[in-house]
Amino acid sequence: MSWKTIVVGVDGADASQHALERAAAIARDQHARLVLTSVAPVLTGMAASRGIGPYDPADPPADHRDQLEHAREHLLGRGVAAEFHLGVGDPAETIVQLADEHRADLIVVGTREPGFVERLLHGSVSQAVARRAHCDVLIVHGP
Repeated sequence: MSWKTIVVGVDGADASQHALERAAAIARDQHARLVLTSVAPVLTGMAASRGIGPYDPADPPADHRDQLEHAREHLLGRGVAAEFHLGVGDPAETIVQLADEHRADLIVVGTREPGFVERLLHGSVSQAVARRAHCDVLIVHGP
């Protein structure tokens, strides 16, 4: 299979780093365009209405900007060029939307085993991407 455009979601976790490595290797081998995003989630419901603001204070957009900068430096050290997009919103929706906008052939995301509370509250971004995507999805398992 040949991929021309690859979208990668990064979030600073070890699994995300593995996904970035895999996507970079595929992009190099396939001479594909690499598009990276890191998505700051927005708060909904009572948390947002209680004056906390639209962003999770523990996961602000500035952290995602830093993650993209770290990814940029990492890729430049390996001679891989990429485009970088800071996203805000639901991570899975934003990744799929970016893939649609760029007519991506492949989305690469990392996953790790979520804890019980995380599964209850959020589910898995990688699973949501796989369900919603209009292209191939590679889920890279991290430590």
